Amino acid sequence: MSDATNDNQIALGDNAARQLANASKSVPQLSTITPRWLVHLLQWLPVEAGIYRLNKVRNPKDVRVACSQRDESELPQTFVDYEDQPREYFLNAVSTVLDVHTRVSDLYSSPHDQIKEQLRLTIETIKERQESELINNPDYGLLASVHDDQRIFTLTGAPTPDDLDELLTKVWKEPGFFLAHPLAIAAFGRECTRRGVPPPTVSLFGSQFLTWRGVPLVPSDKLPIEDGKTRIILLRVGEQRQGVIGLFQPGLAGEQSPGLSVRFMGINRHAISSYLISLYCSLAVLTDDALAVLEDVEIGKYHDYPDTYK
Repeated sequence: MSDATNDNQIALGDNAARQLANASKSVPQLSTITPRWLVHLLQWLPVEAGIYRLNKVRNPKDVRVACSQRDESELPQTFVDYEDQPREYFLNAVSTVLDVHTRVSDLYSSPHDQIKEQLRLTIETIKERQESELINNPDYGLLASVHDDQRIFTLTGAPTPDDLDELLTKVWKEPGFFLAHPLAIAAFGRECTRRGVPPPTVSLFGSQFLTWRGVPLVPSDKLPIEDGKTRIILLRVGEQRQGVIGLFQPGLAGEQSPGLSVRFMGINRHAISSYLISLYCSLAVLTDDALAVLEDVEIGKYHDYPDTYK
């Protein structure tokens, strides 16, 4: 070897050395995965045959009672009447078919199992769609389930402490949490700071949440933004509290988690293996005063958040 060569390369180089090294590999990262706090905070109720019948009292103010009287003949008589045609909720299916070529799963499943990762990522996407449906479904979603008497509008456009106080008057019986787009929560935080009342935080599930009057503001990017405006929801949750509950189908074939099933559909003549992934769920608002919404919440100008409006 010439002196010139020795001067230029006196040891094994990095590029050549890497050919003998095993790189550590991450599992695929999916940027659309969110914490899905709404799904975690709801109480989930199993239903039979995919149907939930919500029975309500008709004319609740007509139920009469009285304090005890000296003359018991003066006691009122009453009964509790029920609605003749209660609403029935039917479970909604979020589903897809995942295809994986057997050659891929056979040859390229080390160190990470290709089928397992394909299923994991697809299930995460289905669960993201589930949360979106719980908020936006035109039949049973939160935004479609708000009674007209439970809708209020912002006083100034940007969400203020006064607006959230007004929401609390609508859901004053054990309010659970506000649900808002992260940009709406940021807008509320700015308004609080501007007024000299920065909202305190609380730790839930290892994460920090802003609060107002002790009620946490829970973020979800599934709340729509249109022309720089969005909504803030306040809800009470739980069956015992006559609040908002989630509904799911128990005992599914291939059940992976409540309401979610994965079923192998076979391998076709092109060596493609298929898996049916289905998630069955719905949502019910047990009483009208369990849910309220603040409308026309301004989060900022279009040019401030261009990617949000695409």
